[in-house]
Amino acid sequence: MTELSQFTDYKVKDISLAEWGRKEIDIAETEMPGLMALREQYGGEK
Repeated sequence: MTELSQFTDYKVKDISLAEWGRKEIDIAETEMPGLMALREQYGGEK
């Protein structure tokens, strides 16, 4: 994950959608416990 955090060459098309996207991620985390279990299990290997 440190490699991704050092990468800063990108363009954001519409930053006003950031809050909506965060809400969508929060909903997905609540409604997909299997996905969250995989994230917890393999997240450190990313």
